[in-house]
Amino acid sequence: MIQHEIIGRYKGSFLGLLWSFVTPVLMLATYTFVFSFVFKARWGQQQADQYEFAVVLFCGLIVYNLFSECISKAPMLIINNINYVKKVIFPLAILPCVALGSALFHAAINFFILIIFLTVLGYPFNWVMLWAPLILTPFLLLTLGVAWFLASLGVFIRDIGQVIGLLLTVLLFLSPIFYPLSALPDEIQNYLLFNPITIIVDQMRTVIIWGKQPNLQLMGIYSGISVLTAGFGLWWFQKTRKGFADVL
Repeated sequence: MIQHEIIGRYKGSFLGLLWSFVTPVLMLATYTFVFSFVFKARWGQQQADQYEFAVVLFCGLIVYNLFSECISKAPMLIINNINYVKKVIFPLAILPCVALGSALFHAAINFFILIIFLTVLGYPFNWVMLWAPLILTPFLLLTLGVAWFLASLGVFIRDIGQVIGLLLTVLLFLSPIFYPLSALPDEIQNYLLFNPITIIVDQMRTVIIWGKQPNLQLMGIYSGISVLTAGFGLWWFQKTRKGFADVL
């Protein structure tokens, strides 16, 4: 189903699956031109490499887009697959997994392109990059838990899709994607840590771009919250799924 979801997105287009490679390459090239040569932006300090802002921004957007793509689909997943609810004995809980798998496929391609770009720019390949999949794992669990909850809620409250679109935009600008977390006052930084994207964006940049060890204590706390979120999301989904057929 994940394969069908991915191929279906590009079905009928001239380049087909190649768009999944072409699009991030063009976006990374655009970020590099606009922020490195037009705005001459620097990340955190003026002495930073002129390309650093573009790669830091791209890395943050990969994490955000992974979350956003899955969560934005979640409220309509059951409604758009009504045949699975009414006519077929089907494990509905895998539908959010399919959406997450599709989003993860595109995120993996984007990270691959990012690493190639970093290599071309002369950034050293460091073994700490291997922490990246382990950092993403609790993030995927948390995303899946939220998707399960929203997929169920979307059946009963149709307006939830509009609300989620607005909240995702708010989360984008309340995440350290366009600015470093250190640029904010300490009291505001603490509030941004409640954003589920903040810690993962920061830690992915730490291991991939700057080649430093992740904050294991922070990731341990995040992992615990992710497991609880995934467990609650699945419990809520299974508890409410009996009412899907009646509502639809």
